[in-house]
Amino acid sequence: MEDSLKVVYMICATAGGTVLVIQTVLLMMGVGADADADADVDPGDIHDVPHDAGHGHDHAGEGFLKVLSFKTLVAFVTFFGLSGLASQKSGLGAAPTLVIALCAGSLALYLVAYLMAALSRLQSKGNLDLKNAVGETAKVYLRVPGERSGQGKVIVAVQGRRVECKAVTAGPEIPTGAEVQVVGTSTPDTLEVLVAERKGA
Repeated sequence: MEDSLKVVYMICATAGGTVLVIQTVLLMMGVGADADADADVDPGDIHDVPHDAGHGHDHAGEGFLKVLSFKTLVAFVTFFGLSGLASQKSGLGAAPTLVIALCAGSLALYLVAYLMAALSRLQSKGNLDLKNAVGETAKVYLRVPGERSGQGKVIVAVQGRRVECKAVTAGPEIPTGAEVQVVGTSTPDTLEVLVAERKGA
């Protein structure tokens, strides 16, 4: 049993480690990188707003499927093999060795999935151009002081996403919950808004 597991651990560590090294080298060479060096927006100033925020849906099953990808599976296989070999070398039995290997592999899988998701969000936010929001209707999330005396926040749909971003207005103060029209950008990360005109008024 232990000899069979050792072979499995060795294959996983060798195959997974080889692919992991290749992926790392390709990443360092820029292959597959999709970062936009000319991004105009600071990712820290814009936040995505979930489409189902406040509806209380349970997406645990979908969340689990989202962590499965080639890179995360490679991480699982690699650390499963390495941890298994290390545990066997420490003199542990077959059962505890297998448990440790599975735990280490699962931890690596979720860690890589988390890092990939974080990187994806940063790149996505960095590529967002608020100029594409001009002409759109937005909703005030945090009141916008009048006469450009301060900044508020609005939620607006831009490039297929709902985002929360800073906003100013040259008109009177706009209260929370009001609908506004995006008329321009005062800075790359701040929208210029005015109270939306009601149809038929």
